[in-house]
Amino acid sequence: MIKTIDKIAWIHLAGGRVLSTRSRGKDVYYLPGGKREPGETDLDTLVREIEEELAVAIEPDTARHFGTFRAQAHGHACGVSVRMTCYTADHRGTPVPRSEIEEVGWLAYRDRDRVSPVDKIIFDRLHETGVLR
Repeated sequence: MIKTIDKIAWIHLAGGRVLSTRSRGKDVYYLPGGKREPGETDLDTLVREIEEELAVAIEPDTARHFGTFRAQAHGHACGVSVRMTCYTADHRGTPVPRSEIEEVGWLAYRDRDRVSPVDKIIFDRLHETGVLR
């Protein structure tokens, strides 16, 4: 049986870079977001996770689906995949590390080797569209 981890992520771009986070004890960066709780919609998860991780309030009516991506889940057994559903959205506040987040950074395409496998695919898409330099 193949296991899939269902995650929601926020794509926030500025100056040709994308906001990324590194959790305590992790060796790679991830787009901010997280796993859905029972009964949550994508938007519910996005709003909750970003507030928990970054102390930022997502403006739900501005959320736009960017894409859904799949890859081997970083740090999990072979065959465990992650499905990352990504949204762009406006927000209020300045992102700061909270909860399990140790570091917040603005990554460029040249930083692709520092992110999880699914984020590499997303970085490629962002680069292809010209928004990630």
